Amino acid sequence: VQIGLPAPEIDLETPDGKKVALSDLQGKVVLIDFWASWCGPCRKANPDLVQIYSEYHNLGFEIVGVSLDDDASRWKQAIVDDKLIWPQMSDLKGWQNEGAAAYAIRSIPQSIIIDDQGFIVNKNLNPDELRAFLADKL
Repeated sequence: VQIGLPAPEIDLETPDGKKVALSDLQGKVVLIDFWASWCGPCRKANPDLVQIYSEYHNLGFEIVGVSLDDDASRWKQAIVDDKLIWPQMSDLKGWQNEGAAAYAIRSIPQSIIIDDQGFIVNKNLNPDELRAFLADKL
């Protein structure tokens, strides 16, 4: 999983049991947010992501959350509590999450940014770096 390469597909279920695929979002700049309800640093980062999403979503920015949870109720409650309104997906397999495996995720939080053509263009930007990146690209 390197910058410049095509983004591996992720195709998992949403909290309401529907399938969503990363490729469904092609045409937008997408941040894949690897997180979990039990991850303190992940939850601490969510308010910044909520703010950035509100600033840039209408310009073609999307976030998709890939949760490494294994407890559906805790996952769903964290989505509500943290006001995460972007698409969320998980297979509820914890560290064996298929999406995380496709991106060689070994710790969280982690984020991967994909351009509108489906290529990896950046990773793990802090909020200020992400805003600057989006301002430049959108």
